[in-house]
Amino acid sequence: MTFKKTIRSAFLASAVFAASTSLASAAGMDGMFMGNFSPEHGAKSHPTGMIDATLDAKTHELTYSIQWSGLSGPVNAAHFHGPANFDQDAGVVALIDGPYTSPLKGKVKLDGKQIEALEAGKVYVNLHTAEHPNGEARAQLIKN
Repeated sequence: MTFKKTIRSAFLASAVFAASTSLASAAGMDGMFMGNFSPEHGAKSHPTGMIDATLDAKTHELTYSIQWSGLSGPVNAAHFHGPANFDQDAGVVALIDGPYTSPLKGKVKLDGKQIEALEAGKVYVNLHTAEHPNGEARAQLIKN
């Protein structure tokens, strides 16, 4: 391969990369996040399940899909909480609307500080039940 062809190939490869990056930015997709549920607040249940979420940077909307099983009873409330590390509790960032059946899908709008906390891995989902009103299952969101 000649030097000119090598330069041309490198230029084309970088142009394709730049175009795909700008398309992702134009679509407003800022990131994908996920978390797996585990018991909290002394729950003796064995919750399983996860949350997958996608943040749209333009609208500040976090679109989520949550699925769970193994709780002590039905979910009667669910929230995004933060900012907090894995071993900390925090206040409610956004309510998750019901009805609380698995799988549960929806969207919440976040402000700039909440998005910073999400990007830093300091937002979690909490599932509340009658037996565990402070939360029975928690999934800390991490960026994929």
